[in-house]
Amino acid sequence: MSSTDSLRRIERAPLSAAFTRQGVATAIAALLFTVIIVSFRPFQPAGAELTGDGGDIVNQLGFGSLGAVSIFALLAFADPRVLRSLVSPSWALMLGFFFLSVVLATDPPAAMRAASFTMIGIITMATILVLPRDAESLARVVIFTAVVVIGLSYIGLIVFPHEALHTADSQEPEHAGLWRGVFTHKNIAGPVMACFSFAGLYLFRRGQRWWGAAIFCAAMIFMLHTGSKTTAGLVPFSIMIVVLPSLIGMRLGTPILFALAIIATAVGTLGIVFIAPVKHLAAIYFPNLTYTGRKTLWEFAGEMLAKRPWTGYGYESFWGTPLLLNQDQPFDRPWDIRTIVHGHDGYLDIAVLMGIPALCVAVYTFLIAPLRDYMRIPACKENIFLGDFFMMVVLFTALNGFLESFFFHRGDPVWLFFVLGVLGLRQVSLRPIPVRPSNQVV
Repeated sequence: MSSTDSLRRIERAPLSAAFTRQGVATAIAALLFTVIIVSFRPFQPAGAELTGDGGDIVNQLGFGSLGAVSIFALLAFADPRVLRSLVSPSWALMLGFFFLSVVLATDPPAAMRAASFTMIGIITMATILVLPRDAESLARVVIFTAVVVIGLSYIGLIVFPHEALHTADSQEPEHAGLWRGVFTHKNIAGPVMACFSFAGLYLFRRGQRWWGAAIFCAAMIFMLHTGSKTTAGLVPFSIMIVVLPSLIGMRLGTPILFALAIIATAVGTLGIVFIAPVKHLAAIYFPNLTYTGRKTLWEFAGEMLAKRPWTGYGYESFWGTPLLLNQDQPFDRPWDIRTIVHGHDGYLDIAVLMGIPALCVAVYTFLIAPLRDYMRIPACKENIFLGDFFMMVVLFTALNGFLESFFFHRGDPVWLFFVLGVLGLRQVSLRPIPVRPSNQVV
């Protein structure tokens, strides 16, 4: 009898452990992470537009529920000290500029609806970071989300091929056959899979080698089939800049290389438009360098920014608005700016929507502060592994932001991963990440 009772107690242990306070918090974090990345309209190319117009009931209820669950979880399960540590003066100032741009928008109620999606996304990502109490719990959150998102994307290729693949009868027939999975576009699917490949590398380094290798390979294969050459080039570059200095005992090299990469990319993209000597050299040595027509957008955005340099035009009040629809379209302009939904450069878009002072604050909050946090990471294995993961995400998305625009873009998964990386670096820099004794990596 005693042996039978002992067996039953052992069999019940794993199940009962899942319903502890820590187990419930981890489960909520995993569910929030998965739902917000998959979105409430998976396999629907029009999902992004439906999210943005404020009139779609599915997204309204879905994001409202995410916000409510996140706030409840923070109040019920989060350590208040950890939660307070994520708040910083630079983020407060950045969000101040953000809400000022909402007030100055041409349609403040519509801008506020869109801004509410953005704020819910930020709160949700903070919740995902704060709820797991140790490294093992956070790793489980990452594994669950990666398996569900990547798995659904692969399943979609078979079950929903017309939705999970770009087709010839879409608005962009040149992308026919490229993979996008549960996402609305290959330019979102590629970066998201890149971030999951970083997660796989993190899991592999901390000792969960099978999970790490499987997630890394599955994400990389999917990413390569999205056809994004920029993403394919940035992934190994980001891994090398972050991991290599750490392996050779020169972690200080990562912030230096990060800064050099950001500066070089800024000069090589926006510099050819706004820096006269660089523009002159580019015209001589690279006369056909247009970044697929993006140079035209940047020139136009710069001209418009010069008219409102301090406040910008307001959130959701520039691209795709009547202000541009009524503009004349020169016959020799490669892109019709009247139909463009964003400027294909996140940093320039911040300036256009919020003003140059807001851009300066964003540079510090999104680029300089993460470097400072990375250099302050304690010399603990879990902090180093997790910090490297967040740094790879921040570096990759920050560089990608020079060719795409996702900052403050509602529930854009690339923006959400960027927020996760920036806030995550702050978290791992402030205190050692707890590790369960039985799960320590040797």
